[in-house]
Amino acid sequence: MIHSRFSFLLQFSALLAAAQGKPNNTPLIQWTTCSNDYSSKLPADCGTLLVPLDYTDPASTETYALDLLRIPATVQPAKGSIVFNFGGPGEVGRSTLAADAPVFQALTGGEHDLISFDPRGTYASNMPLTCFDSEFDLQAYANAQVIPDQDDQATLGKLWVRGALDAAACAKKHKKNGTLIGTAFISRDIMRIAEAVDDDGLLRFWGYSYGTTLGATLVSMFPDKVDKIVLDGVQNPHQYYHAFADVEEWAQSDEVFSGIFSSCVAYPDQCALARDNKTAAELEQSVMALIEQFKYHPIGVGQMTLDNSFLYQTIQNSLYSIAAWQNTTKLLDMLSNGGIDESFVLSIASQTHPTNQQSLLGLSSVYIATEAIHCVDRAARAGTYENFVPTMNELYETSKIMGRGDVSLSMACAQWQLEPKERYEGDFQVTPKNPVLLIGNSYDAHTPIRSARNVSAGFEGSVVLEVNGYGHSSLGLPSKCTLATTASYWVNGTLPEPGTVCQVEARPFANITWKDVIENASKN
Repeated sequence: MIHSRFSFLLQFSALLAAAQGKPNNTPLIQWTTCSNDYSSKLPADCGTLLVPLDYTDPASTETYALDLLRIPATVQPAKGSIVFNFGGPGEVGRSTLAADAPVFQALTGGEHDLISFDPRGTYASNMPLTCFDSEFDLQAYANAQVIPDQDDQATLGKLWVRGALDAAACAKKHKKNGTLIGTAFISRDIMRIAEAVDDDGLLRFWGYSYGTTLGATLVSMFPDKVDKIVLDGVQNPHQYYHAFADVEEWAQSDEVFSGIFSSCVAYPDQCALARDNKTAAELEQSVMALIEQFKYHPIGVGQMTLDNSFLYQTIQNSLYSIAAWQNTTKLLDMLSNGGIDESFVLSIASQTHPTNQQSLLGLSSVYIATEAIHCVDRAARAGTYENFVPTMNELYETSKIMGRGDVSLSMACAQWQLEPKERYEGDFQVTPKNPVLLIGNSYDAHTPIRSARNVSAGFEGSVVLEVNGYGHSSLGLPSKCTLATTASYWVNGTLPEPGTVCQVEARPFANITWKDVIENASKN
């Protein structure tokens, strides 16, 4: 939503005064208690900050409204504010922060206000990128998101055409706004938040997954504004901006996939697949055979067709966190041995596949935002299918499980028609005002720890904390060590010693949560 200068005159005057460095007694953000839209377990405040719609046009008076959510510090006065981004790109911020506020407050030591917002382009923002107006077009888009085999040239050819259709639809509908949603503009929005909420104007930020590319961009664009920053589950930002696909993201994916079965064998009482004294390798082989079987012999459950693409997507989704492994192995066991519980299967399916009109809108809105933001950020354009084929083959060869899942998005980006008004063009080699903390899991199916080490090498004084377990970012691995380390960083600015490895309390199939770890830590 674009607000005119006259509709919000007081707020715009305050914004202009801040931008010009002039004193103004009007707060830039008027905080009020949030409505019932956010089911936060802690008190939550909501507010709005007006920022420039187009940072590259200083003559423009058009503004954009950032809707913010704040969880106040438990210790007052607060030591400043921490801004969170939860990844995607395409993920929303306010509802995620509200839902898990006690965890984030514990991880930061409780002495900072915690803030998040829904970035430009995301479905809950005031600039959602929808691209498709009709239910028919949206359904056609959703139906096309399949995961083909490498030798399925017919389906791959259709995916390439689908990518061209997506690029054209978004360019037609969002000729203006589609150029204003990139990471550089989101970075500038975050700096406006930092300047509005804290007197020192310094940046405190915690980014997860794509949020680490956003954070790395922030550090590189504003190195003299860094107070404390955590990059958690680190992407390769060079590939994010400049490659045809994020190939490095999937370097550990198959290793994590194998970890499901080795953990299943280690804890047979909690894993439904553990039967007949099969080894981990035999279990993995049987699941791959099941996927191949469903390619040619899908089954129907409710109104859904379960095929090999469904199985790939379900497994890919479960690699985010060990918390999903119990249900995933239960599902695979059902599909292998019969006795299907329809309600259980559909509940698992609903996480990755539309099961009704509401879920179609919900899942598609997240994916379209991810596609639009990532593709407008990406400078590389393949142009032709033939030019893209080597990258596609590299994806398949990097990971049999996850590589194929990146093909559809990458094909759309390779043909994207919109260019951002601003794109970060640097090399992520800077000396920030204060050192950055990066966190990587030993086994991450989405962002291998080597990416954290590579990014750290470009940020003078930074340290990588390794968390020893399976999952995507430290959020998926409850750990007393991680809790103590991150809280110490936020409260005291203390970095862990280089080479520090945090052990975890949450092993696979144990169902140990952050709540358990936080409660146990408070007793000691």
